[in-house]
Amino acid sequence: MPYAPLLSEPETAAALGSAADWRRDGDTIVRTIECPTFRGAIDLVNRVADAAEAADHHPDFTINWRRVTFTLTTKASHGLTAKDFSMAATIDRLAGEGAG
Repeated sequence: MPYAPLLSEPETAAALGSAADWRRDGDTIVRTIECPTFRGAIDLVNRVADAAEAADHHPDFTINWRRVTFTLTTKASHGLTAKDFSMAATIDRLAGEGAG
């Protein structure tokens, strides 16, 4: 599978403008989501895991009680690509559907 092309700085800035809840941290984008319960946090991670498998693009995540921090980068490309922002949009959608 070929590497995804890295986004330029202007492309990255534009993509971040459409991903308001995400922040850049070097070659990654990061978002923390607080769920109503611990079980809701685990449910959200499981739903994101299913979507990540389908997209073949896997975020790193940390669970801290009800908070889940997702970190995205395209490891094979060594930086940010459109794949990261596509997965960020998927995570946003899944989080908006509730993690009850």
